[in-house]
Amino acid sequence: MRALVVDHSEAGPVRFADVEEPVPSTGEALVEVRHISLNFGELNYVEQWPAGAVHGHDASGVVVRAASDGSGPPEGTRVAVGMAPHAWAERVAVGTASLGTVPEGVELADAAALGIAGATALRVLRTRSLLARDVLITGASGGVGHFAVQLAALAGARVTALVGSPERAAGLRELGADRVLTGLAGTEERFDLVLDTVGGPVVAQAWSRLAEGGTVHLVGHSSGEETTFPPGDLFGFGEPRTIATYGDMTPTGGELTDLLGLMAAGRLSAPVGLRGDWRDVGDAVRALFARTVHGKIVLDVG
Repeated sequence: MRALVVDHSEAGPVRFADVEEPVPSTGEALVEVRHISLNFGELNYVEQWPAGAVHGHDASGVVVRAASDGSGPPEGTRVAVGMAPHAWAERVAVGTASLGTVPEGVELADAAALGIAGATALRVLRTRSLLARDVLITGASGGVGHFAVQLAALAGARVTALVGSPERAAGLRELGADRVLTGLAGTEERFDLVLDTVGGPVVAQAWSRLAEGGTVHLVGHSSGEETTFPPGDLFGFGEPRTIATYGDMTPTGGELTDLLGLMAAGRLSAPVGLRGDWRDVGDAVRALFARTVHGKIVLDVG
């Protein structure tokens, strides 16, 4: 079968190759993949994976063989795959805990966009009550950001979206952002929760605007820049402020099910900024790295 595998050469980060058919274990379902979704991290840091390995984590498709232990969805079920290895292939064996059943009315292509981005946003925003709280989403025009803005607004938060340029602000107010900023200079707001996907100087800026008892939750570092705190900036009185790292990498089936339910109810939309054919993955990767895409990239398989 055909798959996208890790390529460490200058032509990379991925290339097409013929690979062996997957053989599911007792707790895995065999899924025929219809769509895949690209993430910045898995492509920008491809050196962390062995050359020639089937790459990718997020996809959607149809179960063609149910797990032999009786767990998970039956044959013929439309499913979303999230945070599972080796997903960018025509078929993939997936642990049933990493599958979410796609309800009627939700397109498989939209379901593919959830995966890491949707589960990340949901997990962070579930760490505290957000009703009438002030939440800052950095890198809000990306995949995680688009989901986070919507979910925070659904939870009753006052949402501030931070983007890198005015051009990247499009559509964020319609998704639920109360304010859209291109910088934090002059901002007097004190945030109870910051979901940061950017890293670098933005983290120090967000920290200086964090309310007592607030948390900066780090889920990415797309800027590639170092974070430097001014002397004494990490000292303070009052209820402790915290910086939290990404968190665990446990299977995402529960989060996918919740997110797909919100989609089916019309309360959450998939931020698909580019849709194409997986044969054009090179163009899609270049668009991802050039940051010309708002939201997620979804490619059709076949």
